[in-house]
Amino acid sequence: MLKSKTFVKKTRAGGVLKIVREHYLRDDICCGSEVCKERKDEAPVLQEDACIESNLCSYPHYLIPDTNVVLHQIDILEDPLIRNVIILQTVLQEVRHRSAPAYKRIKDAIHEKEKHFYTFTNEHHRETFIEREPGESANDRNDRAIRVAAKWYADHLAKKTNGGSLKVVLLTDDRANKEKAEQYGLIVYRCEEYIKSLIGNPELVDRLALQPDDQNEITDSKLLFPEHLPLSRIQSGIKNGVLLQGTFHANRDNYLEGTVFINREGEDINEVLLQGLQNLNRAVHQDVVAVELFPKERWVAPSSVVLQDDSPNDEDAEEDETENKRVVKSENVLKPTGRVVGIIKRNWRPYCGMLSQSMIKEVTGFNYKVNKVFFLHKKQTNIYIHVKKLRHPIKFHGVLYQDFNAYNLLLIFSQRIDMVPELLSSNLCSLRSNVERLAFSCIWEMNHNAEIIKTHFTKSVINSKASLTYAEAQMRIDDTTMNDDITKSLRGLNRLAKILKGRRTEKGALTLSSPEVRFHMDSETHDPIDLQTKELKETNSMVEEFMLLANISVAQKIYDEFSECALLRKHPSPPPSNYDILIKAAKSRLDSAKALADSLNNATVENFPYFNTLLRILATRCMMQAVYFCSGMDSDFHHYGLASPIYTHFTSPIRRYADIIVHRLLAVAINADSTYPELMDKHKQSSLCNNLNYRHKMAQYAQRASVAFHTQLFFKNKGIINEEGFILFVRKNAIIILIPKFGMEGAVFFDNKDKPSPRLIFDSEGPTLKVEQHTFRMFDKVKVTISLDASNIQHQRIRMALIEPVIPGVSVPVPESEPEAKKPKLDC
Repeated sequence: MLKSKTFVKKTRAGGVLKIVREHYLRDDICCGSEVCKERKDEAPVLQEDACIESNLCSYPHYLIPDTNVVLHQIDILEDPLIRNVIILQTVLQEVRHRSAPAYKRIKDAIHEKEKHFYTFTNEHHRETFIEREPGESANDRNDRAIRVAAKWYADHLAKKTNGGSLKVVLLTDDRANKEKAEQYGLIVYRCEEYIKSLIGNPELVDRLALQPDDQNEITDSKLLFPEHLPLSRIQSGIKNGVLLQGTFHANRDNYLEGTVFINREGEDINEVLLQGLQNLNRAVHQDVVAVELFPKERWVAPSSVVLQDDSPNDEDAEEDETENKRVVKSENVLKPTGRVVGIIKRNWRPYCGMLSQSMIKEVTGFNYKVNKVFFLHKKQTNIYIHVKKLRHPIKFHGVLYQDFNAYNLLLIFSQRIDMVPELLSSNLCSLRSNVERLAFSCIWEMNHNAEIIKTHFTKSVINSKASLTYAEAQMRIDDTTMNDDITKSLRGLNRLAKILKGRRTEKGALTLSSPEVRFHMDSETHDPIDLQTKELKETNSMVEEFMLLANISVAQKIYDEFSECALLRKHPSPPPSNYDILIKAAKSRLDSAKALADSLNNATVENFPYFNTLLRILATRCMMQAVYFCSGMDSDFHHYGLASPIYTHFTSPIRRYADIIVHRLLAVAINADSTYPELMDKHKQSSLCNNLNYRHKMAQYAQRASVAFHTQLFFKNKGIINEEGFILFVRKNAIIILIPKFGMEGAVFFDNKDKPSPRLIFDSEGPTLKVEQHTFRMFDKVKVTISLDASNIQHQRIRMALIEPVIPGVSVPVPESEPEAKKPKLDC
């Protein structure tokens, strides 16, 4: 069937141009459903059993969203739960004209086979095409076209199923459209109404966009946040340089503050400071946001206030925000400041937490075995690094590959969660002593000055002569009465390792420090009974040096062979602003890793042996996060902390997925294996690296949370403990204390809402905090009480109170040591 329109228009030259528009209509366009058997040349998309549990729609049904639902509720439509959706041609054309990003997202959803989205060309179907009536607006005509198509689908499916239960549900947030659809006899719901009816999927409600009707209902309440700009304005603002795009990072000590790191190269401003709930504007950690930069006269310095998470109410939150904004505007500490005007991409992920009354609404140890075996000869030394082989159990596209892709081993208190099954990690792929095992070996021919003469990589079968813990290996080295071959080899390796470490240090490699705690368990209750910092031995450093050297050697080899797709690891140089607090603490000038390393090595204070450790702990906080990357997608390979021009991870394929990829690349490089397309695709390698970096960060958070949880368990039955510590940071209202014995940190607050606060004078240049007549400085020695505050059983925390120095009205008296809770005796 052919419909045509003919009209004339005047040209610029003054002539008359006749235009004929032809619109072809067909009656053989498929509905896309499995229930329709008429078309055999086109595979059906919509499932016959289109079931989703709903209180409103207990029957199988297809969804037909109108244009506004696609534009505003695209997050809902992208969810894997939403399937069997009919996208009308009318809707798709409107979305294309009104929002390019939404159009791309809905097209991507249509192309996902698992979602069963079907595009119905209603504008070319003889029974669903309608013409615009006189006086009818284009929007009203399109709404009517959507209703006509929905009605056709309802009648068509009823006919094909002989009046069966398969229905069509129209989703619209337009009140007038909904009323007219109901007059048509259609099943129609508002999007929110339908989503809230879904059983067992409450998380979808959080993704609902606020609609104008909803906004009218809350006009009487206080407006908490400014409205986000439309995506079209954000895009034009970024293009014109009016807005900046970056990734939001929340401040872990202050929920009223955050930083946006600008992603685009060539920008003069790399970081934008955000302060206050209004300026944070609902941004969540790692969201990609659009930021409006304030004029320089409105720039501020980062807040030095530490906020207490005492479940305050809304009024307390406003007080916190007021206190947070009292900043000293010194020219040398001011930072570019701005506000979030829109969320470009949400960092959707599962959240875990609890809801309790009066909460702020706006807030968003192991005994490792040394399983690398070394052999030494008298004149010239061959060093063999044998790494457990995990290539074959995890073949690409194999069962284990699908399950463990981009996972890492996770070490949490009292247990380890392996990346691969225990049979592989603890047995078949573990280099046990006196057992033949497959390995991937890195072999160096090295002289006695630890200079590499030749490097060789090979697949191997080894029989380890000894499997030692770090402590056992150290005792062999230290025991002068032991002179067997293994002990002599260990001593020779230790000597070479010291040379290698000295050489790295000369190049600027950093030796940093981070407190690592070890728990001792009760054999009956499995509760922690003792907590202490982990002591590192020479053998730890010995193994580390050869592991680093193996990683560097492998990195160079795979990059030489695959310059575009090598999986490498880099440690970016920290920006100069990161060193501010370290410079204030050490009073040193740091312009390179070598300068930092030299400064740390030379920074000692007589009668204060822990001073250097404190500086190294502080220097660790200044560092950037090391990350995996694909060599073809980056030009900066340098590893700042190791002072190495290239680096990767090769030595731990059992606990790091990155090492498996490196093993595959190395195997191909030495002609021991064949490649596959995904391994040579730099874009897929880059995507994998991003996932590895994310998983690694999440594993770190899990480890820290585990340590914090078991630290609370340790102090649960300890009563009040008195311990000495050092001030690690000085804030405007608190001091952050490090307790070396336990490797833990805590805050001593001086502004207590339950009693009058002492007189506080904060100097950001020091930084120093004067409390009454006493001045606190970084690294000052103090004495505190440590106890578990269990007043809120759902939110227990470690509390610290100042004992020394004694400040009247602030310090607490020295409490008598409380006896530990006795365990009940068992009747024998």
